Amino acid sequence: MFRLSRSTLVLSLALLLLSVSSLFVGVIDLTPGALLAGDLELLEIFLISRLPRLLAILCTGVGMSVAGLIMQQLCSNKFVSPTTGATISSAQFGILLALLFLPASTLWSRAIFAFVFAVLGTWIFVWFIQRIQFKDAVMVPLVGIMFGNVIGGITNYLAYKYEMTQALSSWLVGHFSLVLKGRYEIVWLTVPLVVLAFLFANHFNIVGMGRDFSKNLGVPYNVVLFLGLTIAAMITAAIVVVVGSISYIGLIVPNVVAMFKGDKIRGTLVDTALFGALFVLACDMIGRMVIYPYELPIELIVGILGSLIFIGLLFYRLKHGRKAVRLGGGAGCCQAPTQLEGGSAL
Repeated sequence: MFRLSRSTLVLSLALLLLSVSSLFVGVIDLTPGALLAGDLELLEIFLISRLPRLLAILCTGVGMSVAGLIMQQLCSNKFVSPTTGATISSAQFGILLALLFLPASTLWSRAIFAFVFAVLGTWIFVWFIQRIQFKDAVMVPLVGIMFGNVIGGITNYLAYKYEMTQALSSWLVGHFSLVLKGRYEIVWLTVPLVVLAFLFANHFNIVGMGRDFSKNLGVPYNVVLFLGLTIAAMITAAIVVVVGSISYIGLIVPNVVAMFKGDKIRGTLVDTALFGALFVLACDMIGRMVIYPYELPIELIVGILGSLIFIGLLFYRLKHGRKAVRLGGGAGCCQAPTQLEGGSAL
């Protein structure tokens, strides 16, 4: 318990310090002294741009990390996430359909389309994975990546055909440069969804151990499975609508935390959320400072760091096999066998 409290405290303090620092990083020179002096112009910039941007970053980091943790727990596979589970691609497809059929749609209307298709795409991915007889820890996310690329290909084809590429571009690359007061509040939906995930954390643990195990404990397997997937998909869709596509957060953050904290979702949920927010905030500050006064999209920074960490996780899993961090025993909906025929570890 002491180790858990210490790690949570350290992450909380680091996030607080970095959050305060991020409020004063930008093209316009904004200092605490100027705010305390009552400069109305700078105060307006702080309330309309800097503070909403920080809140959107925190919600994005927390939401995507928790969504990835839920999907990994339910599928008993460390490499399943909104990125490798076609959730982000499905949300983008929903946004495109909203732009095509409802050209005058509001942000909330597009969000509804994104919610529906993100949930459907995630359900279809898990339904498909459940029917694959032989699956290991690496093949499952590769199938998800291919499924997401198929959806992405359809999205790009329709965008080119109906000349919607430029309109769709805002949701293809994640960035916080357009986050302003009045057009980012959808990301606040991640807060009640994360709380709901915490309430059902023990149920997600049980379902991750397999259908038979859940049945023996009286937990409705399909209900909890689809509830968890729906929560993860809705969190992802809410973020994609406002920020755009940000890869790897839901994949690498839960893995890094689990390597130190274990695989029990209730024990790692808080640290996963804190570390996810800290990681996204750090990447955003790097993007703002590396070519100052210009800004790089956070998708670029997260993509570079995330891809390197992802490759490292793949090699670690393949090299260490059963010594690698796993989600526990039992066959979940995407459970990989721990040994090959003849007893050799995967």
